[in-house]
Amino acid sequence: MIDQGKRNILGIGVNAIDYQAAVANVIEAAKQRRPFTVTALAVHGVMTGVGDNEHRHRLSDFDLVCPDGQPVRWALNWLHRCELSDRVYGPELTLRLCAAAADEGVSVFLFGATDEMLNRFAETLQRKFPGLKIAGMKASQFRTLSESETDALADEINSSGAGICFVGLGCPRQEVFAFEMKDKIQMPQIAVGAAFAFHAGLLSQAPPWMQRRGLEWLYRLVCEPRRLWKRYLTTNPAFVCHLGLQKLGILHRMQERGVQPSQSVRYG
Repeated sequence: MIDQGKRNILGIGVNAIDYQAAVANVIEAAKQRRPFTVTALAVHGVMTGVGDNEHRHRLSDFDLVCPDGQPVRWALNWLHRCELSDRVYGPELTLRLCAAAADEGVSVFLFGATDEMLNRFAETLQRKFPGLKIAGMKASQFRTLSESETDALADEINSSGAGICFVGLGCPRQEVFAFEMKDKIQMPQIAVGAAFAFHAGLLSQAPPWMQRRGLEWLYRLVCEPRRLWKRYLTTNPAFVCHLGLQKLGILHRMQERGVQPSQSVRYG
């Protein structure tokens, strides 16, 4: 089990951690019914906090920020000599958490995406983990919620009896949601985005050899060029340039933690 705490990647604290430690931390918080925010960031997720002071503050507030992408793991090893042998990939973390939850008698709540995706995702989880109890599901309304709607959603999740809430709203909306709901939802929130679509069978994953070489971005770009070309062809080079500047000590010191968001977004 590896848990070296948070390390600075472009001003954001990313945990140098492995699957075993990540799962153990979440299950412990779930048993204690304790708020605990978790996200798994690839390059795009890290870069959402680089140019946005408010979002960098949100990411810095997360209890656990896993190195989802291989380039983020490489950055931890290069900048901080963490010697991590593997990343903590959100879709894989989801399955490992569900396996542990089934073993420990911890039920889960699924929030986000569409009704169709949730139903298919739930079918996959129950087929893989027959002992897993899904306490409830709620599709996203894909809009900003009123304060009363936000409170009602939190009440629904809390009263379901779930010990873990998986949040699939896409990056960065799911991180905004988890940050804003931390004081309202009395359990771990796991922001895992694409895991919903992957495990529902609605989005294909890159072959293992591409995943090992950090080429998932290329696979997804080929699959969805019109939606993703700008993200990957601008974000990836920017990530590398910023890493170089951090290595030289020019940018991204940890005191650059961003500023408290000026208002609530309440997207759900």
